[in-house]
Amino acid sequence: MADAKQEAARRIEELRRDIEYHNRRYYVLDDPAISDAEYDALMQELMALEAQYPDLVTPDSPTQRVGGEPAAGFAKVRHEIPMLSLANAYSVEDLREFDRRVRDALGDEVRYVCELKIDGLAVSLRYENGLLVRGATRGDGEMGEDITANIRTIRNVPLRLSQPVTGEFRGEAYMPKTAFAALNAQREAAGEPLFANPRNAAAGSLRQLDPRIAASRRLAVWIYNVAQADGVQLGSHSEALRWAAELGLPVNPEYRVCDRIDEVMAYIESWAERRHELPYATDGMVIKVDSLAQQQRLGATAKSPRWAIAYKYAAEEAETVLRDIELSVGRTGAVTPTAVFDPVFLAGTTVTRASLHNEDLIREKDIRIGDTIVVRKAGDIIPEVVRSLPEYRKGEEQPFSMPRECPACGAPLERLPDEAVWRCVNPRCPAQIREGLIHFCSRDAMNIEGLGEQWIGQLLDQGLVRDAADLYRLRKEDLLPLERMGDKLAQNLLDAIERSKENSLERLLFGLGIRHVGEKAARILARSFGTMDRLMEARVEELTAIREIGPKMADSIVRFFQNPGARALIERLREAGVNMRYLGQETVATEGSPFAGRTFVLTGTLAQFDRKTASGMIERLGGQVAGSVSRNTDVVVAGEKAGSKLAKAQQLISSGQKPDLQIWDEATFLAQLRSAGIDVPETLV
Repeated sequence: MADAKQEAARRIEELRRDIEYHNRRYYVLDDPAISDAEYDALMQELMALEAQYPDLVTPDSPTQRVGGEPAAGFAKVRHEIPMLSLANAYSVEDLREFDRRVRDALGDEVRYVCELKIDGLAVSLRYENGLLVRGATRGDGEMGEDITANIRTIRNVPLRLSQPVTGEFRGEAYMPKTAFAALNAQREAAGEPLFANPRNAAAGSLRQLDPRIAASRRLAVWIYNVAQADGVQLGSHSEALRWAAELGLPVNPEYRVCDRIDEVMAYIESWAERRHELPYATDGMVIKVDSLAQQQRLGATAKSPRWAIAYKYAAEEAETVLRDIELSVGRTGAVTPTAVFDPVFLAGTTVTRASLHNEDLIREKDIRIGDTIVVRKAGDIIPEVVRSLPEYRKGEEQPFSMPRECPACGAPLERLPDEAVWRCVNPRCPAQIREGLIHFCSRDAMNIEGLGEQWIGQLLDQGLVRDAADLYRLRKEDLLPLERMGDKLAQNLLDAIERSKENSLERLLFGLGIRHVGEKAARILARSFGTMDRLMEARVEELTAIREIGPKMADSIVRFFQNPGARALIERLREAGVNMRYLGQETVATEGSPFAGRTFVLTGTLAQFDRKTASGMIERLGGQVAGSVSRNTDVVVAGEKAGSKLAKAQQLISSGQKPDLQIWDEATFLAQLRSAGIDVPETLV
């Protein structure tokens, strides 16, 4: 008996170390090393051992806390009401056991509310007199992180409620499926690590210190709980959800009140397949006792409320046959193997391909062409090969080995000692050129509207372009012979190319595709050095002196600008008239300028500029751009379909709180730009 307890104590300590390690990877670093199912198995084993030997339970055990510690870099927020996590159910038996415990404590008069379990990050929103004053993460349940600046960027979170309510509302911040797919595509193109699932993408976005990055990630929130509301009497959870929706808060309409546990299970089953059709990821159903008085009677453990449980759907997997492993070459030269297999239906769609990432992963999983493999969708979105099934092998399966020549150009492949990928180092590789041009023209780079994959492919096939500089030498007569090209479309493309010459330096830097330099790093470099010439001559020591630039990125930047081909490309872009300066730093304001020293807010859609370009011009002229209207705002620039920001500005003027606040339409904005020295054509004024 003593030996068994000693072995249990040893295993408990081992499990605690493993779980705390994975807690940090998941909650703090947003870089999970294992799947949810594997993590849950570790936690279940620990809970079982502690239940068997309760005297071995200690206050620092993972079972006695809610989650990971707050990430560094944000102010701490103490939750007056702890944000507890939910106990999990994985089977019908688990649900019936939960129902039995509830009815044993309350009797048979119990109703439940079923809500879709959104795969995101728990957040708390604090409103005072109807105004959003704070957003916070759950953190460890007692102490979270102040992410107010990032929460304010989420479009479906109201900055003002429909009533002057003071209270706290809790919900789930998530990333829609389309936004997640677009973000990972962008990161892959930039050579950055991919997010494992929408939950980690949302968490990583909300933990960005720069709110502009969070704003670009297209996050959303569903509110699922009214934690506290001054002077408001609510009798049930379902009533609280309806009231929150009336306030203008985003409440998921897909919830149901059930009288019996059988109704709960039927509702869960009804969503098992339908959930894949939703535009956001779900991984289960949350079941709560509806009566708030009954919730209070049931109370909570140190970790979880006794009145709620989360049912988690089993990960949907399918067996299929791997027919081939194809190779693709990205813009940084990375050669990525992709599994091609017989079609399988998973999470609402038919799947035939999945990335295998690199040669090491293929070897670790012992995946061979001809194998029967198990496939699933990570986060119900990204197809992945889970494992091979060697017991089905017939002896004809072929092990895979990475070729040593580029599949696109035949040049030798190289693999650096600290990397898992093989790369083509030929700068003239046609696959790299194609992907690089697509990236150069993309919205977050040079934003050449309309010049997408279709046209770039034709331009390359016809020999009209070889690199980005050639785009600026195109003429209408070059474009008109292209398939499905018309006169108006050709002119629109040429106009878009011409407009891109005026972009600020950070867009060009991002568009050049320097390894390890994403959109944020490009902006930091442009702001720090001001001009392309200064950056091109920067040494590693100068670069690493910038807090956000590490040695690996600095070395990549220096090597890029030492490349004769890269320098020649930049000179050809310069000759074509492409701007090489950071416009936000180049202030040209004069005394008495309508921009200098004033705070601007942009709202609605501008016909002539995107929001980033307009903001850059304002900053160039000595103004600053804010995200919301307040008494500190001097000018609101209102484009088409201007909404709440314009209404707020009008209210400040009419109430006398800010009588000198000015509202400019786009024509006035363009005229003021021209009067301040910005070259805006007369036809736009």
